[in-house]
Amino acid sequence: MPVRPLRTRRRQVAIGLIAACLAALLPTAADAAPPPGPHSDAGLQEQLEDLVDEPGGPPGAIAVLRDGRNSRVITAGVADLDTGRRPAPHDHMRIASTAKAFSGAVALSLVDWNTLDLDETIGQRLPHLPEAWHAVTLRQLLHHTSGLPDYSRSEGFLEIVLADPRHRFDSRRLLDFIADEPLRFAPGSRYEYSNSDNIAVALMAEAATRIPYEQLLHKLVYRPLGLRDTSLPQGYRMPEPYLHGYDVSPPDPPEDVSEVLGMSGVWASGGIVSTPADMTRFIRGYAGGRLYGPDVVEQQRDWIPGNSEPKGPGRNDAGLAVFRYTTRCGVVLGHTGNTLGYTQLIAATPDGQRSLTFSVTTQINQAQKPDLLRKMRAVQENFVCALLRHRS
Repeated sequence: MPVRPLRTRRRQVAIGLIAACLAALLPTAADAAPPPGPHSDAGLQEQLEDLVDEPGGPPGAIAVLRDGRNSRVITAGVADLDTGRRPAPHDHMRIASTAKAFSGAVALSLVDWNTLDLDETIGQRLPHLPEAWHAVTLRQLLHHTSGLPDYSRSEGFLEIVLADPRHRFDSRRLLDFIADEPLRFAPGSRYEYSNSDNIAVALMAEAATRIPYEQLLHKLVYRPLGLRDTSLPQGYRMPEPYLHGYDVSPPDPPEDVSEVLGMSGVWASGGIVSTPADMTRFIRGYAGGRLYGPDVVEQQRDWIPGNSEPKGPGRNDAGLAVFRYTTRCGVVLGHTGNTLGYTQLIAATPDGQRSLTFSVTTQINQAQKPDLLRKMRAVQENFVCALLRHRS
């Protein structure tokens, strides 16, 4: 089927969204805690429907709350505007930067096996990368305190994406776009979210094992956690069935952008395709520390101030490839993400027993839709409260 050309203005919007979803955005001030809302299934359903009905809101939304063996699935809107089909837990979707938790899972599993060390450096494992980066450690990459410039902000990368959003990049050469740039700050001196960090993490894992990153995902993450519908594609096609992602820019009608962007240009920083059901399995195991021993879990939960992108519910603190969200009802661990057509939150209690997967089918972030992000975070916090207050 031929690719439908984007309208001129919409193309500009799409490219802006691509840049926003790939690039690190500035931290924002903490929002005031919203007043407590209803936590019954009906109340949560109403809040999700209100979010869908907001100007610029997502055409579809799905949340999966898991408490022990009991699951609640709450949906609003549609998975596909053409057919009117409702969202479902086994629909595929782009998981955006929640994929960074997967690269963290790979790296920390290798640390647990003594194949990697958190204090190993880029210079030790990837000596071909710029000498100015050689002192950066795996720990700093996972903490987003590396100082690596963000390749997805580079002029050369964005020029290629602008000309051809489906361009086939060599994923293992993405850092070449910033090879002539110095570090943005001394490693370990401050927090700054960067997509380059997780590319370097995946390359260090490959260098340590001589196994392609995609195979490491299968061996260390998909198989142990029983993920059957999760993959890291290089192209732009979505597996059926899938949640269609949309550019929603009123007054224009929503435009399906599910297959506008190829995944080779985001790779380990955000290229994974999964389902709400698989993401529920993943975050329960990942947040609960099932993939590695308690010593590694303790190091992973070394919290520093830092927001995920987009900002998650409550106060955000950064660990190693995981964030702590301190809400008015308690703490959950997880990750957020946004990309063209999709915004994600995955979270679970530190023991992994309770989890929330929250997915919407348009990109929502501080740069593009700050008011909608504020509302979505308030809804997410109410869902977290419902999760923590519910007893099976």
